[in-house]
Amino acid sequence: MIQSYKKNPALAEKYDTIIIGSGMGSLTTAAILAKEGKKVLVLERHYTAGGFTHIFKRKGFEWDVGIHYIGEVQRQTSVIKKLFDYISDAKIEWADMGNVYDKIIIGDKKYDFVKGVQNFKDKMLGYFPDEKQAIENYVNLVFEAIKTSQKFYMDKALPPLMSKLLGGKMRKPFYEFSDKTTYEVLSSLTKNEALIKVLSGQYGDYGLPPKESSFVMHAAVARHYFSGGSFPVGGSSVIANSIDKVVEKAGGTILISAEVDEIIIKNNKATGVKMKDGKVFSAKHIISGTGIMTTYNKLLPARTVKKHQLKQKLQTVKRSVSHACLYIGLNGSPEDLNLPKTNYWIYPDKIDHDTAVNNYLNDLDADFPVVYISFPSAKDPDWVNRYPGKSTIDIITLLPYDGFKNWEGSKWMKRGEDYNALKEKIAKRLLEVLYKHIPQAEGKIEHYELSTPLTTQHFINYDKGEIYGLDHSPKRFRQRFLQPRTPVKNLFLTGQDIVTAGVAAALFSGVITTSAITGKNIIKKVMQK
Repeated sequence: MIQSYKKNPALAEKYDTIIIGSGMGSLTTAAILAKEGKKVLVLERHYTAGGFTHIFKRKGFEWDVGIHYIGEVQRQTSVIKKLFDYISDAKIEWADMGNVYDKIIIGDKKYDFVKGVQNFKDKMLGYFPDEKQAIENYVNLVFEAIKTSQKFYMDKALPPLMSKLLGGKMRKPFYEFSDKTTYEVLSSLTKNEALIKVLSGQYGDYGLPPKESSFVMHAAVARHYFSGGSFPVGGSSVIANSIDKVVEKAGGTILISAEVDEIIIKNNKATGVKMKDGKVFSAKHIISGTGIMTTYNKLLPARTVKKHQLKQKLQTVKRSVSHACLYIGLNGSPEDLNLPKTNYWIYPDKIDHDTAVNNYLNDLDADFPVVYISFPSAKDPDWVNRYPGKSTIDIITLLPYDGFKNWEGSKWMKRGEDYNALKEKIAKRLLEVLYKHIPQAEGKIEHYELSTPLTTQHFINYDKGEIYGLDHSPKRFRQRFLQPRTPVKNLFLTGQDIVTAGVAAALFSGVITTSAITGKNIIKKVMQK
């Protein structure tokens, strides 16, 4: 049954734009187009909108699935803050996480990432007093890399002819950073492996260890949090809720439990979508925010895929990592339990990130290569009003999809005892890590449940349960087809695959896609607001 945020929505047969999927990229695109006076239909197969920004409730708790912290929203003039204000009619409030946003824990040593560029440099210098020049150079390179990315992404929105003329020049400076791995860049600055390990301690935010990840991806994350981390007041569901009102104002609708079966193509032109129940909606523009793999493998007619050799294009990119998340509900308020706002990144001692990942991929009983602990209830000042006397914690680690192949095709919540036993084993290991660092949580847990790559596959519709769409390797940034335009007329893409991982990047994907469709300088419009 198709339903919307509203009861009995008045559905039209024809829209200006249909958007498939309701992740951050899709929602941003929908809101911007609505502000351009377009009537938009957003189709979400899941029973709740928002993609990785959605929440779920269980046993008297609620958990935010994908938003753990957002950078650059405390400064009123930052592009990200302005964008969020633009797409939500300034209805989203942000709570500052405080001075220390990330704590990198390696063995028994702890390293705080503090907000403010100079503070960050001073703090790192305190830990590594002989590395002043390396730390200085590192921060400079992060800013330099980010500067080159503006024109690189602008090129993606240009009409093909203009891109042909100007694109090469716009992309070249970016490639100087994107072609190198994070480790290549860091090891050119310092030979201190401990410093390299600490500086790359947020690699879980994009899923690839330093010897595999592109430096521009690392730089984007590091730069994003230099001014601290924030959390949406009221939880991440406020994002989809506020955007829904903007879309509705322009006569559009966000539909949930609405699964698209196929994009309708006539004479190499996208004209509409056919739903799983056979209903057809038409629109001038069709946008897929479901990820490029899902779009090309599942939503397009076979003849279109063959005609444009889309399968061959997909061979040039790889899926990102899959993960497990342990959602924990505790008895006691964040204050009672003295829970921090700071995120914990926990790594094994005496081993570099890449080796730790490889050891684990070869043997799942090896040490977790990374354990990330987030305390959403402590970050949200409104939490105590909604859930007095309760708290939540999320714990995330890498978990390869291959370990779950036996249960492919099984139904969510009905995967059998062996599956549940494996989940319990992983959950128990993660709880051990939690108790070591947050001992006060022991004995306070009322409920916990583990999501696996199959859970992500079920809810986000990523085939192998990947969390960040495509891998952020140097090769990925060389793929020109990762842009809003497709070889099919009036069919566009949005979402993290055309930019990079993360909520802020998905926001920008919405800007790039709408700029490509409307031919307008959307970012200029947003900044002048």
